[in-house]
Amino acid sequence: MSKKDSKTVEESGLEAVEVTLSKTERYIEDNKKSLSIIIGVIIVIIGGYLGFKKFVVEPQEKEASEQMFMAEHFFETDSFNLTLNGNGEYLGVLEIADEYSITKAGNLANYYAGMSYLHLGEFENAIEYLKQFNSDDEIVMTMAIAGIGDANMELGNVDEAISYYVKATERKPNKFVTPMMLMKLGLAYEGQKEYSKALETYEIIQNEYSKSNEGRNIRKYIARAKFENK
Repeated sequence: MSKKDSKTVEESGLEAVEVTLSKTERYIEDNKKSLSIIIGVIIVIIGGYLGFKKFVVEPQEKEASEQMFMAEHFFETDSFNLTLNGNGEYLGVLEIADEYSITKAGNLANYYAGMSYLHLGEFENAIEYLKQFNSDDEIVMTMAIAGIGDANMELGNVDEAISYYVKATERKPNKFVTPMMLMKLGLAYEGQKEYSKALETYEIIQNEYSKSNEGRNIRKYIARAKFENK
């Protein structure tokens, strides 16, 4: 390409940029009022969110955490009715979940409520509250999913229980709770006389979690599943 042609292309490119800038400037000028309104709305939304978080969420989070401290103590001492309903001075998790639903502590209260109901044999209530709980924690969320499975098992909904045990085993596998979930799943399969699936599940424990409590005792379950699977 000659210098002349190169210069022509360069000039054409500059002209195109200038035209684009001119169109953009014209659009901004023609729609100045609308754009100002849009920007203003965005600023109001962002400001409202930040204000809501600082003046509503953060104070509620602090209050809820203070109330949860005692509720967690009640739960750890197996005082499940006190965990649910409080002691008159401190709220129970039912009220915390209701009054502080927008907070992390309010979300956690759903977990404690569900597990407390599970211990008390109120399985439908356990399912209701555990389904409202959500967390990225690899252990607590897995326990909640398995808790729904346990409640369904107690209600005789074995297929539903199995589906939740499967979810629990597949969610963020780890050496702490995954072997427990696999054991629940294997026993549920045995209860349904699905011995091949039970055997497969027990062998996962043996091969991948042999050092866990479940892994140390898994041979007898494998032997039983093999015998029944003949």
